Amino acid sequence: MSSSPVQAITTVDYHTAGEPFRIVLDGVPEIPGSTVGERRVFAQESEEIDRLRRLLCHEPRGHADMYGGFLTPANDDGADFGVLFWHKDGFSTACGHGTIALGVWAVETGRVASDPDGETIVTIDVPSGRVEARVLQTAGRITSVTFRNVESWAIATAVPVETSRGTFHVDLSYSGAIYASLNAADAGLEVTPRHYTDIIAIGREIKWKLNDHVLAQHPTDPRLSGVYGTIVYDDFDDTEAGPHQRNATVFADGEVDRSPCGSGTGARVALLAASGRLKPGQVFTHDSIVDTRFLARVFDAPAGTTSPDGHPMVVPEVQGMAYQTGEHRFTLNTFDDVGTGFVLR
Repeated sequence: MSSSPVQAITTVDYHTAGEPFRIVLDGVPEIPGSTVGERRVFAQESEEIDRLRRLLCHEPRGHADMYGGFLTPANDDGADFGVLFWHKDGFSTACGHGTIALGVWAVETGRVASDPDGETIVTIDVPSGRVEARVLQTAGRITSVTFRNVESWAIATAVPVETSRGTFHVDLSYSGAIYASLNAADAGLEVTPRHYTDIIAIGREIKWKLNDHVLAQHPTDPRLSGVYGTIVYDDFDDTEAGPHQRNATVFADGEVDRSPCGSGTGARVALLAASGRLKPGQVFTHDSIVDTRFLARVFDAPAGTTSPDGHPMVVPEVQGMAYQTGEHRFTLNTFDDVGTGFVLR
């Protein structure tokens, strides 16, 4: 660390469909590890690295729903770079909206050479595996990004969960992280800002009720175990293209995704495909609580390919867009009594 009483960190900030993503460019020491997964474990156990996460995520420099990432080297030459995703409670294993933002950033800054009239693939190593941001440009302007996630699957349906509001039946699926899905109508809710507080409460309770459940344990990598978030969704009539839903994803410990949630959308794709409702070639329209939208589909569903615990797998694609919102040089004076900040929920 610098001997100066003031520590400085530089970032560039984006939003993807309304959800923030803070990319840290400078001011973070090297995070040891041969893979991004190993670096995540180190970061979780390092007071120095976690202190920087808190500094950038907590108030007064962030807020309870802030999100971002530390750039890292790739696992090998097959990817352009790696990233450690973080939120107010720690480090996550996957982040679709962050992957979309990183794709835009990599092309806009020239980090990855791009085709100004075509698709550029930005390959990123994340804790759950290797993902792609496929950045589409027309006349040098980025028009959309398609996030291609890791292999995903439906784990179980109609899992009973006893809560303070009654017993609900939820579905579990994996798409870089494990998600529980609850139909909002079952809890007497709608995915609107008016029900925001109640959505947080039920989402938070379901997550922690199921977090240690045997069904929420990843079959091969315990670092990916546990319920990362609860997807509370409204189910609408299908469009001509395919299913249409609106959701609020409550992840970490009560944080709410403003976007339709990238990896959460992948988790919904896995469930809809397993039920036969999302068929090959169809498009899943997925809206957020602030009326932004992702479009998703099954990119690939290799015949006979199953997860380590025997579930048919799909590779989801999620299409969205991200925009830069600012550039920042954050500072911390060692004499500041507020220090790395606080969280109000």
